[in-house]
Amino acid sequence: MKEARQTDFAYQAVYRYLVNLINEADADTQAKLPSLRLLAERLNVSISTIQYAYSLLEKEGRVYSVAKSGYYALPVAFNAALSSGNDLLETVYVSARRPDMLVLSADEPALLLSLDSPLLLLERELLRQYPRHPLPHSQPCGELELRVALAARYTSSPARCWHADDVYIGADLRGVLEILIAVLDLKEATVVVESPCDWAILRLLQTAGVHVIELPLQSDGGFDLGGLADLLRVEQVRLMMVSSAINLPTGRSMSPQQRDGTAKLLAQHGCWVLENDIYGELAFESNGERFRDLLDPDRLIVFSTCEKLIGPEAPYGYLLSRQLSMELQRHFLLRAFRLSPIRQKAIARLYASGRLDQHLHTLRRLLKERMLMVTQMLRTRLGESLQFVEPQGGATIWAYASRQVDVRRVFQRLLKQQVLIAPGELFSLQGLHSQHLRLSHSFGGQHDLDCALTILADALRLELIDG
Repeated sequence: MKEARQTDFAYQAVYRYLVNLINEADADTQAKLPSLRLLAERLNVSISTIQYAYSLLEKEGRVYSVAKSGYYALPVAFNAALSSGNDLLETVYVSARRPDMLVLSADEPALLLSLDSPLLLLERELLRQYPRHPLPHSQPCGELELRVALAARYTSSPARCWHADDVYIGADLRGVLEILIAVLDLKEATVVVESPCDWAILRLLQTAGVHVIELPLQSDGGFDLGGLADLLRVEQVRLMMVSSAINLPTGRSMSPQQRDGTAKLLAQHGCWVLENDIYGELAFESNGERFRDLLDPDRLIVFSTCEKLIGPEAPYGYLLSRQLSMELQRHFLLRAFRLSPIRQKAIARLYASGRLDQHLHTLRRLLKERMLMVTQMLRTRLGESLQFVEPQGGATIWAYASRQVDVRRVFQRLLKQQVLIAPGELFSLQGLHSQHLRLSHSFGGQHDLDCALTILADALRLELIDG
């Protein structure tokens, strides 16, 4: 495992180890897998790293968790279906883990520049300060030092202030959002989301039985405000989810006028607003106020994750809410996330010291440079096949086919040549965006991007001919 960490992220080595354990399990039983603590000791890595590897497997449907019991492997017969190609999302997840695959579909900005090494150095220093049981009492909503740091980061004025008691931290973003869905009792309730929308969030809402209405974003990154007003008037909307700054996967931002108009409509309606701040700090240029600066804080919930900014060694998800404290505390206590207090303290000190801000300044510059390079290559190699609006932040490019093609068949052609894209249909539950695809401009590795784009151009051309 120590050798693996020199050339690879630790979680990837743990992931491969767990895959082997799953493959060794009895084909007809749901075998219990080792605990987080046991694996951390066995493999000489942090509990957070083990948790992240398990969360990847859980997303792929290879394992499932039982509260206060642990993780279990699903039977091999079930896992075989993941690679059959019947489920597009599962095919993307499984293919992305293949070592020979050029992943042009990823959304991992920290691959360009992570804080994993400084984070682990800080953690080792803290371990010397707290050699045993640094926190004798339970903190089910997260380590206080990190909650204080996050509350301070989101405070912008005396009226728009947050406190540590408003912050709730979980092992990953999925677990935090599952709790939020339960607390707000969203089953069969109506939730409005931007479209396109992150596939992980869409699947989570779908699994929870939420009635999802997708509101398409226009080419300028905003909504049709007249259509939104009609929707809010006709539907009993319990909650609307909006991006704080940058939408995934378009990489676009609303204009200040669009954001202000949207905020006024939401305030008139009085529904809960869920602000997606995952990409809020990845805009290339400052784009003014966020939704949380315009809305009633008592009807607002903000969620995000440390992973996109810091790297895979910081997989924690978190939310901020002034209301619902009793229910949120109860659900976090019942969920019993196993969070490393030392890792959380280390992250808190990255925030408090200004190290994260320095890192973000460099990361945004690198992301913009890579975006400009890749978009120029796309114009040169695929100018007649693909069109796109240049993103204003993030790590992805939202492109669409200039002519009518079957993007899913293009996806399959590319898979055979070890190139992975994300078809646009993944970002909708209602069949939208079938002519779109998401490409990454921040992928890692030593792959030949020019060759990969040539393969993509050929696949689009062949699909036109065959179609």
